[in-house]
Amino acid sequence: MTSKAARPVAGRPWEGDVAAGVAAWAGHDLAAEGRAAPERGRSSAAPADPMADGPDADPEAVARKILLDQLTGQARSRAELRTKLDRRGVPEEISEQLLDRFTEVGLIDDEAFARAWVESRQASRGLAPRALAQELRRKGVSDEVAREAVAEVDQEAQEAAARALVRRRLRSLQRVDATTATRRLVGMLARKGYSSGLALAVVRSELAQSADEDDLLT
Repeated sequence: MTSKAARPVAGRPWEGDVAAGVAAWAGHDLAAEGRAAPERGRSSAAPADPMADGPDADPEAVARKILLDQLTGQARSRAELRTKLDRRGVPEEISEQLLDRFTEVGLIDDEAFARAWVESRQASRGLAPRALAQELRRKGVSDEVAREAVAEVDQEAQEAAARALVRRRLRSLQRVDATTATRRLVGMLARKGYSSGLALAVVRSELAQSADEDDLLT
């Protein structure tokens, strides 16, 4: 059984096609930005490059361009984007206004980001909910959102992922004794975030099955 983490969210352009969603919204919004330029003392015939350096650079246009660049190709958490803006020296007031705007139109969505992250990392790395939650928190996702996302990885999906990890690792442990193999395999699963109880049960089961298969071959 696979994780239930992936559920498409209507109106979230980055979940289906990040580049298309960002480009579509950016084309409209940046066009509006260009039309608003004369109100800021700029010539409408020659809008300034929003990434240009120098004292005349518009902080809001710079921030908008940073966000669009960051979101093209992959989703990011709001905290990650805020950090990026801070590092580029964008004033906090402008950062928060734009982050709110991007959230309103669905280009920033921490809940959808967390679900997609959990599905990807659980499938590719076999991580258990505890490790997935830690990664999400490092991404700046709130504890509540992280808990909701990892809760969708059911027990069967966890056990299946743990078994797959053990089976792959067993190939390199054929020459060690059962005690050593057990210790190493349980340690590996612990590092992936699995509870000691589940890890030990899976390891013992897989070792027993491996031993039975070896007996059949001899």
